[in-house]
Amino acid sequence: MPLVTSKYRPSLLFRNGHFSTIYAGVMRKVEGVTQHRERITLSDGDFLDVDWSFSQTPKKGLVILLHGLEGNAQRPYITGSAKIFNTYGFDACAVNYRGCSGEPNLSYRSYHSGATEDLQEVIHHILKQKDYDAIYLKGFSLGGNLLLKYLGESNEVSEKIKGAIAVSVPCSLRDSCDQLLTAKNVLYAKRFKKHLIAKLRQKQKMFPDLIPDSDIKAIITLKDFDDIYTSRAHNFRDAFDYYAQCSSLQFLREVNIPVLLINASDDSFLGNACYPYAEADKNKNLFLEVPSFGGHVGFWDKDNISYTEKRAIEFLREMGQI
Repeated sequence: MPLVTSKYRPSLLFRNGHFSTIYAGVMRKVEGVTQHRERITLSDGDFLDVDWSFSQTPKKGLVILLHGLEGNAQRPYITGSAKIFNTYGFDACAVNYRGCSGEPNLSYRSYHSGATEDLQEVIHHILKQKDYDAIYLKGFSLGGNLLLKYLGESNEVSEKIKGAIAVSVPCSLRDSCDQLLTAKNVLYAKRFKKHLIAKLRQKQKMFPDLIPDSDIKAIITLKDFDDIYTSRAHNFRDAFDYYAQCSSLQFLREVNIPVLLINASDDSFLGNACYPYAEADKNKNLFLEVPSFGGHVGFWDKDNISYTEKRAIEFLREMGQI
């Protein structure tokens, strides 16, 4: 599908990618969303929590929302998405990955960019317990990579899943990691590492034999974290093997439902390989939009509704779902 021309034209201040990223992540507040938590027991005995919010108007379907690295279902980009979908008649199920709902998960493993088996379990649970005719997926950053990989790798995607929206997606995990290791992203990388190390110390108390102090002290960069923990806990050889197996880029050609991918050109987390022009050109179901501005999961717009929140509704309208 040819490149979609973006209509996003923010004010001057939000044409700075870093400001857009920081404002959305630190300063934005979303009110008026009431969430109800449900715990899902996974097939390996572990658990994850999902937070539901419900539309007060006749139901048009369900949207499953997937957060980014070290996010959760209470982040503004999730609650903002839930709010607008609820307004337009969709229920929202916001997934907290393992260990992301405020309580450590039970197993040595946790979540990662390619853990589509957990997404599959959530979807199967919903299909078994609920009666929705139409289900949509919306993911941000890591969550966007997760949903794209899921849609492209699986032959078991339910016919009830009608479409998806993915925002600020590191389609090439290695390319994104390379960007996060550069000087321009040092503050973001430091923040991510701080949260990841804090969770790893929690997990160390549960599995002291698997996580010695020497390993934690050896984690200097985000790549080190993936070498020392992510790869070992999830059966990859090392960080590069993890990136190679879990990057969504290689799965895009097999996506067979309509997907809107929005990656801003000023997103400092994304390198050239994260903009899949060639893949979009060859797949009629992949709509690639590359706004000049937006930063990473930023996209501020008027009335405290982000551009990607409005654009998701517009995309469903274009699909004839609204």
